[in-house]
Amino acid sequence: MNEAVASSSAHGVSDMPPWPQRLGFIAAVFGMFMAVLDIQIVASSLIEIQAGVSASSDEISWVQTSYLIAEVVMIPLSGMLCRILSTRIAFVISSAGFTLASLGCALATSIEQLIVLRAIQGFMGGAMIPITFAVSFSIFPRRAMGSVQAVIGMVVTMAPSIGPTVGGYITQLASWHWLFLANVIPGIVVTWAAWKFLDIDKGDRDAARRLDIIGLLLLAVFLGTLEFVLEEGPGEDWFASHEILALTLVCAASAVWFFRRTLTTAYPIVDLHAFANRNFALGTGLGFVIGIALYGLVYLMPLFLGQVRGYSSLQIGEIMSVTGVAMFFAAPLIGKLSNQLDLRVLLFFGLLLVGTGTVMNANLTVESGFWQFFWPQVVRGLGLIMCLIPASRIALGTLPAAEVSNASGLYNVMRNLGGAVGLALLDTVLDMREDFHWNQLIVAVDSGRQVVVAELAQYQALFEGHVAEPYRAAIGMLAQRVTQQAEALAYNDIFLWLGLIYLACVPLVLLLRRLDA
Repeated sequence: MNEAVASSSAHGVSDMPPWPQRLGFIAAVFGMFMAVLDIQIVASSLIEIQAGVSASSDEISWVQTSYLIAEVVMIPLSGMLCRILSTRIAFVISSAGFTLASLGCALATSIEQLIVLRAIQGFMGGAMIPITFAVSFSIFPRRAMGSVQAVIGMVVTMAPSIGPTVGGYITQLASWHWLFLANVIPGIVVTWAAWKFLDIDKGDRDAARRLDIIGLLLLAVFLGTLEFVLEEGPGEDWFASHEILALTLVCAASAVWFFRRTLTTAYPIVDLHAFANRNFALGTGLGFVIGIALYGLVYLMPLFLGQVRGYSSLQIGEIMSVTGVAMFFAAPLIGKLSNQLDLRVLLFFGLLLVGTGTVMNANLTVESGFWQFFWPQVVRGLGLIMCLIPASRIALGTLPAAEVSNASGLYNVMRNLGGAVGLALLDTVLDMREDFHWNQLIVAVDSGRQVVVAELAQYQALFEGHVAEPYRAAIGMLAQRVTQQAEALAYNDIFLWLGLIYLACVPLVLLLRRLDA
């Protein structure tokens, strides 16, 4: 295929891929969109799903966790599947499996069935994400990569942003079953189109005989336990839980064994030698940090608006749509600029904008709403799209074509792990800072202070005749106000520290090598 492209360029013919391959790429982008969207689409509808399958509050969280664990295990394996089966067959199997699992989720009648089917859905859909990245680098010339990566960047950033809002709308208008049924017809179309148009390489069946089964098992145990610990650790008070402690030890042992085997075996399940390329190593590291913003900020904002402000899912969705709109309109321009400017310049200012936009939200109050989030979201949205487009090109653009599929899996799994690590740390630090600020504020609530006495009297008069113990209710109302203020201060700390992390990463861009034109 690459020889044909080179030959056509030499004869003055367009070096763009033929239209069948472009249609195959469009199908792959739609498939990736479904896979990324389904990470968050159930987030706002867990209560309805819990009632529908008669699950406990502990069990329902596994609807999310099982998907994420399975997905993060599959992503690095996608390169191996493409090498053995070919890109087309690997994507078709992934898309078809995701579609069938989605149908199964809609028909599930128990929480056990739903958890298993969500794991299958995440596992099968996980391959579509890195395969789409790899296809873009395989079939498009470098001069078109700005526009191509702009499209992929929009999908990667917008899908998790709109997922909870779309899920809330679907559940409100129909039922939670349609969260999964909505994938069926698009999934069938994507599967057919990929089979018809995504024929870009041939598989190597001999590679299947060299498959490192032990390495595969070690990778699954390592990434599976890591994702579980990061997901469940904050809620279980980390190592206070014997289960979390045991799985952390299993994770560490399997990680050491996996890396040792991968670096010494002749045919590793995942080739880590791509990290010897400076741009790939640094680009992947920055992708990890970008993942924290991509998933962490999508998590933080709804949490603040729901817990502190008491907003509905519809109100939260309206506020969060600002980021998506900013990225949507900026992506074409940034895509064009990425073909004209040094990619390092875009990444430099992208990280600067994400950090600045995050710090702009470090002065929230219990009254903060749409306009307090509007401009910070615009700045962050511009920064995110300026990070995502050049980061993937920098990481994968200097690698040989034969290594792109494997490296794409590594890049995407690192970005997802960045999100997982970020969410775990955000949960933990948020609880710690909330406790800290509550302890700082509560000492000011002294019954000897005139302002406290006046507030208590006002609340007591409000509850008089409505509750049995008005004074106790007044005390509870005052404590609730202190808690709300402590929460707002804790979020300010998180936004400030998160922004400073991005600003601290800006100098790393100077270590990257410029891509040749």
